[in-house]
Amino acid sequence: MAKSKGIELPETYRMRLSVSVSPHIKSPDDVPRIMRDVVIALAPAALGALFYFRAGAAIVMVSAIASCLLTEYLCARYLFGQRVVIDDWSAVICGLLLSFTLPPTLPWWTAAVGGACAIFFGKAVFGGIGQNILNPALVGRAILLASWPVAMTTWKAPATALDGVTSATPLGMVKEAAAGANLPAYADLFIGNISGSLGETSALLLLVGAAYLFYRKIITWHIPVPFVAAVFVLSLFTGRDPLSEILSGGLILGAFFMATDMVTSPVTPRGRVIFGASCGFLTWLIRNFGGYPEGVCYAILIMNAVAPLIDRYTIPREFGAGKGAAA
Repeated sequence: MAKSKGIELPETYRMRLSVSVSPHIKSPDDVPRIMRDVVIALAPAALGALFYFRAGAAIVMVSAIASCLLTEYLCARYLFGQRVVIDDWSAVICGLLLSFTLPPTLPWWTAAVGGACAIFFGKAVFGGIGQNILNPALVGRAILLASWPVAMTTWKAPATALDGVTSATPLGMVKEAAAGANLPAYADLFIGNISGSLGETSALLLLVGAAYLFYRKIITWHIPVPFVAAVFVLSLFTGRDPLSEILSGGLILGAFFMATDMVTSPVTPRGRVIFGASCGFLTWLIRNFGGYPEGVCYAILIMNAVAPLIDRYTIPREFGAGKGAAA
């Protein structure tokens, strides 16, 4: 028998009252399981990229993923003395997402450099998984775009097109020709029969993957819906085709798979709505007034840096805290 304030308690009650360190309730979802679900969600778009761009897509994806895995291992094992966890699928996700932001004509070694930069500068230097403040895949893409702008903006028509010549993306057409641009049909934008990065083509296949993430409760509506809605509304009021703005470029990929990253986005529902809407506003701002036709990458990176500030002002107050609370 155990005693509590002079009262003897049976052993069963003593066990129930024992206190241990948090977490007291554990989720069955661990990091590898969540990452595998994201891989499954990206699989349709990856198969679509292979269908549209054939060998070029395969080379870019394999190079980026292999580079991320190798860099993750080398950084953990030899540079930072961290536990090697390349089997948690996070490096695979980073490489796959990075490859989705790259053109199919990119040389394999350039994709490999991007993968190394994504892991080292976007993840390892912050302390590894869960410690980074920026999306690693987008860090890799930003470095590649600054280093090899021509290679990163050279596009190839999909294999299903009548000719396989290099052509501009839909957003590039708008940027270069403004209102006179002859944009692809909505159907081509939706199924992916257009030029662009590997993950920019088929909105349909990306939405299939996003639906799976919603089903598995990996993501919620709080970030992607305000993200897309902001671009739609602002485009509508500035004379640009809002549906084309949504289906073109990396908006669907960014809104559902990158901005929703658990580590680099706010933790509160209200903060996530603010985060998503701000990403949409910055995307619209860069597309309309910047020198580059796409703005999703930089919009998300900027908001990644602001996410801690959003959390600071949207975290609910503790019960009894605030004005008038006892000191």
